[in-house]
Amino acid sequence: MTKNELISAVADTAKLTKTSAASAVDATFDIITGALKRGDEVKLIGFGSFTVVNRAAREGRNPRTGEPVQIPASKAPKFSAGKGLKEAVNI
Repeated sequence: MTKNELISAVADTAKLTKTSAASAVDATFDIITGALKRGDEVKLIGFGSFTVVNRAAREGRNPRTGEPVQIPASKAPKFSAGKGLKEAVNI
């Protein structure tokens, strides 16, 4: 499902215009992104949790030349599915 398909589905389900649904979807994504940038965790009970994980600096390899390359430390978003979502998928 693409973002446009999600917006259309939200508009149909909630009986909103596509413009209103697009604003709601964009606002949701912006709020989740902002919370993760601040280092907060976003928990949606029954759906899942968004967190930020720290990745340590490490050594990798250039696939073309095979020479070692230093990969700097970074942060990455992580999603863990909740019980309700797991059960819905496995039915």
